[in-house]
Amino acid sequence: MEAQAQGLLETEPLQGRDEDAVASADFSSMLSEEEREELKTELVQLEDEITTLRQVLSAKERHLVEIKQKLGMNLMNELKQNFSKSWHDMQTTTAYKKTQETLSHAGQKATAAFSNVGTAISKKFGDMRNSPTFKSFEERVETTVTSLKTKVGGTTHSGGSFEEVLSSAAQASAQSSGAGPRRAEGAPELQC
Repeated sequence: MEAQAQGLLETEPLQGRDEDAVASADFSSMLSEEEREELKTELVQLEDEITTLRQVLSAKERHLVEIKQKLGMNLMNELKQNFSKSWHDMQTTTAYKKTQETLSHAGQKATAAFSNVGTAISKKFGDMRNSPTFKSFEERVETTVTSLKTKVGGTTHSGGSFEEVLSSAAQASAQSSGAGPRRAEGAPELQC
């Protein structure tokens, strides 16, 4: 009979539906008065033990906080440490390493492409500057600047680099736009 009784007893914990069935069952009619008193006593003891355990846990948590404060550890430091550890753990994953390698490779290719584009643009500007059209434009600007200098009264400067010509043109333009020489009152106006 004992083997048969053991076969009926399950060793696994109750599942949700089993707990509902047990909770809805009324076992109080099946218990003797003595068993009821024993269960009530056990219930009070369990509740007391739970209260004691909660008090002990609370005291230990307070003690933990005190020790951490003495060691200079606070919530922010713990968060930083946890974040650093998590970041380190993530960086050591295979997926992160593969992603990092892929992005690094893509960055190198993009850098090379931008470098090639920059070189091509520089070459095109160099080619453009050496083109007959640009040379013709440069000569016209130089002639205009020389003409302006002569009219304004500056010294003539034949030749010179394009930058010098542009600088001279800017100075001549600044002089003729208001910063030029003042005419004395009653003096006749000069015409060019």
